[in-house]
Amino acid sequence: MVSFFENLHLGYQVAFTATNLLYCFAGVFIGTLIGVLPGIGPTGAISLLLPITYGISPVSAIIMLSGIYYGAMYGGSTTSILVNIPGEAASVVTCMDGYQMALKGRAGPALGIAAFGSFIAGTIGIIVLMFVAQPLSVVALKFGPPEFFSIMILALTISTFLAHGSMVKAIIMIALGISLSQIGLDIVTARTRFTFGITDLEDGPGLIPIVMGLFGISEVLVNIGTSKNLDIFKEKIKGLLPNLRDWANSIGAIIRGTFLGFFLGILPGGGAVVSSFVSYAVEKKISKHPDKFGTGVIEGVAGPEAANNAASSGAFIPLFTLGIPANSVMALLLGALMIHGLQPGPLLINQHPEIFWGTIMSMYLGNALLLVLNLPLIGLWVQVLKVPYRILFPLILFFCLIGTYSVNNSVFDVIVMLIFGIVGFLFKKFKYEPAPLILAFILGSMLENSLRQSLLMSEGSFSIFFTRPISASSLIIVLLLLLSAILFRKRRQVIAELEEH
Repeated sequence: MVSFFENLHLGYQVAFTATNLLYCFAGVFIGTLIGVLPGIGPTGAISLLLPITYGISPVSAIIMLSGIYYGAMYGGSTTSILVNIPGEAASVVTCMDGYQMALKGRAGPALGIAAFGSFIAGTIGIIVLMFVAQPLSVVALKFGPPEFFSIMILALTISTFLAHGSMVKAIIMIALGISLSQIGLDIVTARTRFTFGITDLEDGPGLIPIVMGLFGISEVLVNIGTSKNLDIFKEKIKGLLPNLRDWANSIGAIIRGTFLGFFLGILPGGGAVVSSFVSYAVEKKISKHPDKFGTGVIEGVAGPEAANNAASSGAFIPLFTLGIPANSVMALLLGALMIHGLQPGPLLINQHPEIFWGTIMSMYLGNALLLVLNLPLIGLWVQVLKVPYRILFPLILFFCLIGTYSVNNSVFDVIVMLIFGIVGFLFKKFKYEPAPLILAFILGSMLENSLRQSLLMSEGSFSIFFTRPISASSLIIVLLLLLSAILFRKRRQVIAELEEH
């Protein structure tokens, strides 16, 4: 049995090679830049850069893509504080008090506590991840196809509850994602399904064209014809180091936000956005001066920023231990691992320890790099914010076209991307979120495999899902969640009717 310290040493050897150091730096730098630029987000950035990882080793690819994810969590606070526009969805809450602090001449301490809080939370999150993931993977080895099927159903159900818009729309998107995953060859009979005679669809539509269309091309289409003039904070930024009073007000919020964010990040569909809102709500609830929240209190910046960074660490647990992505970014990382011939799940940590432990050690390094990058380069990020959208969006379109074509050198993939770009544009116009679709598309084939294997084990009886404790518990939770949603909706209708009368 390999000891914990031997694994740490292996991770150190993997992460601190010259190549992986370079990819780690590239990942966190790009992630910070993506976090600073409003509208793109880590999902769009990873989908744009996923094709270039085909030519590098799996561990280098995951180190870089992971760096983009938690780097974006750092960078998103800059625009929230200086411009009152969240560079990343998880930084929406930071706008409330961060921008107010900037207006009061305290932009420096706001940016400083965001960076230090993110560093502390990210580091604690990595330590917890390191100790928790391997024991969980041992437990997960006891899971069979029925358990995986039921847990994936639970993951998809939870993702509908935590979508920002309508739950019904989220369910529609999940159904569409599962339907798309069925296109291609049947896994048992090898007959074509839903290909309409198109040879290019026999392997199913590619993840890269779909993601680039839904997140990259749609972003360009949505913003064509709009003029976004960002009101950049113009005063000189000084005093980036928070004083003792700032630390006294913030340290409790950072610790609470760290643990809240980490455990909420584990939940499928939860992630950084939910954890940052919950952290802000908790800080406001326990504060001695809740009425001051929204007027520029530093704990209103520290808590959410710690929570969203800790959540990015927690999200790796279900990915590495169960092979189930907790959010759309993890779904893309799952896709990246599968493209490199690796199957995330209980056996990944034991069969490919260099992937897990190398990523863990690179995250330690990445967090330190982000602290160094964020504080001295604030002036550079402010200049980046001044890049006109008329220059930015043609570049996004160019990278989407090159990235999609380079995967298989296929014009058909480019056509698929453009189709999904138009579809993504319509989704955004009619308030349908694409993230549940991506999650369902990636889980769809695994869901079908687990269902078929389970029915083969039980000779066609669905009772196997209800006679095994873990599977039955997961499905009972699904049923309770759906019933609670129906009852809550009925209650709202009754209250609305009473208010009318």
